[in-house]
Amino acid sequence: MPIWFLIFFLTPIVEMYLLIEVGGYIGTLPTVALVMLTAVIGVALLRIQGVATLTRGLARLQQGQLPAQELAEGLLLAVAGALLLTPGFVTDAAGFLLLFPPSRAPAARWLLTRVEAQGARAGSSRGGFTIIEGDFRRHPDDDARPDSRDKEGPPPLP
Repeated sequence: MPIWFLIFFLTPIVEMYLLIEVGGYIGTLPTVALVMLTAVIGVALLRIQGVATLTRGLARLQQGQLPAQELAEGLLLAVAGALLLTPGFVTDAAGFLLLFPPSRAPAARWLLTRVEAQGARAGSSRGGFTIIEGDFRRHPDDDARPDSRDKEGPPPLP
């Protein structure tokens, strides 16, 4: 987890540095306009990519397949949207990378392999479950019998 701490700690510092540097070269208002422009373009592209991913996912569902790749890409698109709405050039670059299918598809495959590995690891650490199959039928006299727990209270502790 230290890598995530560094990312969350260093990203705002790098963003502020770049915004100050770019603002020094082109001015404050053009820098703000550029950040706003990247957000607007990013949201427009996000909408297009989101609809395309949703359409592919629904098509796979109609074919009786699990749309795991599309679900992972949808999650990455949500992350891309958050990055694009965050003011800054580094987060915009990362968001645009996740928007484009050639870079998003490998990231989604990597994410799926990580999730599968975590699931396999979690399943093995539980020691496994024993599944007992059977049928349940209610006997007609069950409703007529008083429940002994209702009248006597909880069973005594050992």
